[in-house]
Amino acid sequence: MSPNKSNFWNMLLTLTIIALTAAFVLSYVEQLTGEPIKQAKDARELEAIASVVREFDNNPFAEKLTITAPNKKSRFELYPARQDGVINSFAIKTFSDNGFGGRIEMIVGFLMDGTINNFVVTQSQETPGLGTKINDEKFKAQFRGFNPERQKLKVRQDGGEIDAVTAATISSRAAVNAIQKAVDAYHNFNTGNN
Repeated sequence: MSPNKSNFWNMLLTLTIIALTAAFVLSYVEQLTGEPIKQAKDARELEAIASVVREFDNNPFAEKLTITAPNKKSRFELYPARQDGVINSFAIKTFSDNGFGGRIEMIVGFLMDGTINNFVVTQSQETPGLGTKINDEKFKAQFRGFNPERQKLKVRQDGGEIDAVTAATISSRAAVNAIQKAVDAYHNFNTGNN
């Protein structure tokens, strides 16, 4: 019986050493790759911001503000775009959890009067060839120059002015929902209720 006990403790010690070594290696690799991954993500977001706002010469990340929805439950990031020190447009990072494939994240650009300039879907699990068409030019073009104060920001099936992507109404509604959240959060911020 003594040899079995010895084998058990040897195996336990060996497994413990392996687990600790693996944890150390994973921690070290995460420290090495964490910053480059964050920098790459920030670069992709800055590229998305640049595609939805007017020309700017500032660093929108340095001036980023956190704003909240009127219900105070959701938080959004607002990035002001400045040219020669004057804000000429801004971008809001927004989302909707109502997509066909779950969460859709996007960055929406607005002009100073609240008119939508453009948007970019930055993350989604929508069906390729259907729901992913919310990031296509044909769908996005409807939003350029669209002012939610004067127009109904809903898909036509719900009484609005936006044509849904054929066979992807759920994804289209989710995109409109994400944009509406950004509009609501900006109005909440603009009225000082943030």
